Amino acid sequence: MSKKLEGNGRWESSRIILPQHKEALINRQNPEPVIQQVQKPTADEHNMILDSILLPMLLTMIERNSKEFEISNNMLKKYYTALTQILMHRIHSQMTKNKKELKIRQIKVFEDARPDEDLHYKYLCRGYEYPFAIMRDVVKAKLSIMLTDNIKSILNIVKE
Repeated sequence: MSKKLEGNGRWESSRIILPQHKEALINRQNPEPVIQQVQKPTADEHNMILDSILLPMLLTMIERNSKEFEISNNMLKKYYTALTQILMHRIHSQMTKNKKELKIRQIKVFEDARPDEDLHYKYLCRGYEYPFAIMRDVVKAKLSIMLTDNIKSILNIVKE
């Protein structure tokens, strides 16, 4: 555009703008904030959150029992120690897989200290914070079930 046409008002005033174009220009200049919808965790994600709490407990329990058994004079000590090593490796791999999946789904779990008998946690799920509590009796039952399932799967591998 030549300098004669700039700033004289004629050229600028002769432009025609359609209402749709004007609206689009205003929207581009002043974008509205995008409201993200909060997605509540699914049942599968709840199980993953529970596993992220229980698997470290199970690993600690097995490791403590393994150390106690190593000190004993039991004649099955060698076999029990080998089984616990396999079991601990299996649980550790489950923990890492679970942590990766939680990270992909943008879920973080934090322990929340409370003085009562229950275990209290908080988890952030895609930007929203949820409280989570579990009773100690339920923890014991779940740990027992998880341990039984892991041992059965190891024994099934040995059978094949």
